Amino acid sequence: MSFNKITEATSHYESLEKMTIRELLTNINNEDQTVPLAVAQSISQIEVVIEKVVSQLKNKGRLFYIGAGTSGRLGILDASECPPTYGVSSDLVIGLIAGGDHAIRNAVENAEDNAKQAAVDLENFNINANDFVIGIAASGTTPYVIGGIQFCKLNKIPTACITCNPESPLALSVDFPIEVIVGPEFVTGSSRMKAGTAQKLVLNMISTATMIQLGKVKGNKMTHMKLSNHKLVYRAQQMIVDELKIELDEAKKLLEIYGNVANVLKNYNKNGSTRI
Repeated sequence: MSFNKITEATSHYESLEKMTIRELLTNINNEDQTVPLAVAQSISQIEVVIEKVVSQLKNKGRLFYIGAGTSGRLGILDASECPPTYGVSSDLVIGLIAGGDHAIRNAVENAEDNAKQAAVDLENFNINANDFVIGIAASGTTPYVIGGIQFCKLNKIPTACITCNPESPLALSVDFPIEVIVGPEFVTGSSRMKAGTAQKLVLNMISTATMIQLGKVKGNKMTHMKLSNHKLVYRAQQMIVDELKIELDEAKKLLEIYGNVANVLKNYNKNGSTRI
């Protein structure tokens, strides 16, 4: 089956090696500015995916990202940032990459071409129909990702994808495709650039909107964040001060008692007392 593989199309720019550094930077930046506009065209697709993700997670499911190379690393990055940012379990959002954890830092030869390995990787987590799997592949042709999606389809596990080619094999395989068509890369075929940026933007949307829908944000604050360093502890203290209109010393004490902002707000009565 043939389709329009835009991610491999020739760059709009010629003779890159003859450009000055300023010209290179300006032209890369000009291309980068087109990415958010491309993402905007896919908002309706992203919305549908998030609605399904939220539904699955509320039903005790998990969110899995599967990908290879840059796409796999972006999924792992997004997954790894959910626990500290939103206080969720590390097994709620899980990122898997072709070649395993070693591939996060190193290229693993031919790992992305193994169409059967993603199924093995998913089975190691006892994946089931309550879960949701998003395949990430700029080209939409990565065998590792497509193989994982096909495994999910056989086991009635709902799926989506993030890809940068229209009507790719991956997009046609999933229940909910997200296609962000960013056009040719500045360096021909270097999909870690615009395509990677687009994937990161979409992942930001998915995880952030999902966590807000799950009640992990109040107002515009990360009330469930894990207080893993001094900066975050101080931020949490200031949230409590602002929300409850109390002094910093009292906010510190409440945070020590309840562990995070969400628990403080939950247990602080309007009359100024707390439930311990």
